[in-house]
Amino acid sequence: MKRTTLIIGILAIVAMFSGCKKFLDVTPKTSLSEEQLFTSEVGFQQALSGVYGQLASSKLYGDNLSMGFASALAQNYATIDPASSVQLQQTQLLNYASTEVLSYTDSIWSASYSAIAAANKIIANTETNRSVLSNNSYALLRGEALALRAFLHFDLLRMFGPEYTAGANLKAIPYKKDVNQNANPPATTAEVVKFALADLKEAESLLLPVDPIVTSDLRTRRNKLNYYGVKALEARIMLYSGDNIGAAAAANVVVNSAKYTFVTQAQAGVVSQGLTVRDRLYFNEQVFMIRVRDILPTVQKYFRFRGAASQTLTRSAANFNTLYETSNGGGSDFRFAFRLEQEGGVPFPSKFWQASSSTTPITDNLLDQYVPGIRLSEMYYILAETASTPEIGVGYLNMVRLNRGIKVLPNTLTAVTLKAEITKEYQKEFYAEGQLFFYYKRIKTSRMQFGPAMAPAQYVLPIPPSELQFNPNYAN
Repeated sequence: MKRTTLIIGILAIVAMFSGCKKFLDVTPKTSLSEEQLFTSEVGFQQALSGVYGQLASSKLYGDNLSMGFASALAQNYATIDPASSVQLQQTQLLNYASTEVLSYTDSIWSASYSAIAAANKIIANTETNRSVLSNNSYALLRGEALALRAFLHFDLLRMFGPEYTAGANLKAIPYKKDVNQNANPPATTAEVVKFALADLKEAESLLLPVDPIVTSDLRTRRNKLNYYGVKALEARIMLYSGDNIGAAAAANVVVNSAKYTFVTQAQAGVVSQGLTVRDRLYFNEQVFMIRVRDILPTVQKYFRFRGAASQTLTRSAANFNTLYETSNGGGSDFRFAFRLEQEGGVPFPSKFWQASSSTTPITDNLLDQYVPGIRLSEMYYILAETASTPEIGVGYLNMVRLNRGIKVLPNTLTAVTLKAEITKEYQKEFYAEGQLFFYYKRIKTSRMQFGPAMAPAQYVLPIPPSELQFNPNYAN
């Protein structure tokens, strides 16, 4: 594919639908031919930055797969005013046949496979143009690209594929390892997990010896899918597939690294110079986070406050009291006390109104431009869920509770009660982050909090018509 135009910056490289014989029309900020791009180490680095830029787009983790569509699926918000400019009402109602939902799923599908195609181009060229890379750069670039390919495919699986225990051998999604216009047969759920874990295993072997985060550079590597991010993702995928032993082992690598520390009350609740400068995202707990430089318009659209006429995405005060169990001591929970604001007597989530400086005006002092990818707390939840006894599991769960300002649970909990308490923690911790719907799906809950009764099929979103039209391999 000589002289193929590649996109650097916010969008990267060749954008295509998997199994779809057409390209997305995009306008690049800057462009280079493929043969130019991959003839230097700088070009490789630009290409990888482009993939991260695609993850940060509103079609993916800058909106749809974080605070927007995925959170609306999980019933994080009350029924949305149909007159609102935010079009998530049919999503909240789980009307998958609606034009609204079909538009979102098509956007997520195409943007994900576009980013996967870009990652695949990097992976392929680390071999064909190996000579232009130092050994360390080769390992970092290839390792991160492999990990990103696994990360994207796994979230597509969690959204569009069957739940693992009932659908391991059913068709799920294509796992794209090359860049072409061919229609790839959909892999089964079990195959997608196998391919993703294989990518992560190679990424781990490449990153461990060279990733600066292992020895020193923690801060600047949080917004890269670094070595510990690979282990955390491995834990998440293994838990999804029922490999509790493997999930616990991977989670322990992250926890035992001592690289990540829980937020303190002083950090989570500090107010200075009349301006809130709280660490609302719990920065030091982020194993992997995605930099979304243009997040402000999205946050203002969804979570308006400070004089705004109304709030768009929120729930009632009674719902928040239920969510955070304020009648049982939850009023001291950092997530309740410091991540909810009041405007005209209406509470709304302020998790993404992240202050960056105590000296700038309030109109500028809003965001730190990140969304969580994988949190330290999730590793403790995984360890709690996979523990050999409920007593051991409660110990892991209590570690998070202690660091959220709420009372510990007795170590005499039964396995059933422990499972219920883990669910409550997921609901509190991942509010408006896009993870909760996938958790409900994995545990096969029959009713989401604040939501309707759920059949298993309702946790599987339909493959977009644009894919079905061009990919005959879905036919029985």
